[in-house]
Amino acid sequence: MDIHEQIEQVVRENELVLFMKGTPDFPQCGFSGRAVQILQTLGSKFVGVNVLESDAVREGIKSYSNWPTIPQLYVKGEFVGGSDIMMEMFESGELEELLNEPAETDAA
Repeated sequence: MDIHEQIEQVVRENELVLFMKGTPDFPQCGFSGRAVQILQTLGSKFVGVNVLESDAVREGIKSYSNWPTIPQLYVKGEFVGGSDIMMEMFESGELEELLNEPAETDAA
């Protein structure tokens, strides 16, 4: 399984995933810390993936999303953005709406 397949698996198996530097309990950069703080303020349960533990994941997530920076938030399998976008969405109420939307099902 290549790195994009591994990332895809994590994104698909978890409703809320934050690829970040460090862990939710110990962020290793200010942007990751701000992203964690936003999600915690909203009471969201999320999976934190520490990109500092693997060069393959750190570089792979950038090419997977075609987004050059970390952190990166994925909600229900979709890329949302980094900490600046998260902050804008948080301040407008859009992020809370997105997090509270029911997950789409595959049933037609």
